[in-house]
Amino acid sequence: MSFMKEFREFAMRGNVVDLAVGVIIGAAFGKIVSSLVADIIMPPLGLLIGGVDFKQFALVLREAQGTVPAVVMHYGVFIQNIFDFIIVALAIFCAITFMNKMRRKKEDVPAAPPKPTAEETLLAEIRDLLKEQQTPKF
Repeated sequence: MSFMKEFREFAMRGNVVDLAVGVIIGAAFGKIVSSLVADIIMPPLGLLIGGVDFKQFALVLREAQGTVPAVVMHYGVFIQNIFDFIIVALAIFCAITFMNKMRRKKEDVPAAPPKPTAEETLLAEIRDLLKEQQTPKF
């Protein structure tokens, strides 16, 4: 089997295509959540703590000297990424919980019991007649 044919079979498997679609949708979802955190959630949070933008938080480890740039630890960006992660995790948790509830509702609906066959109906009638004959009549 040629390399290209083998690669084509691998790439066109259902699981690989599903994974690719998931990665693409995940990347788009990540952009939306990052915008939600950066543009909607963080500004009011920064306002609550005194109008400070988290991305501006930094610790200068060494000042710039001539042509050598400063060494800066941007821990505010790290805090921003933690908020991004928490919100993404919460959104995914909510989506999966919703899907599981919908799946459970679909599975919880009991199927109608099957109708008895003609043989079962006949046997039930015979049983009922036998019970009538055995019970004493007063």
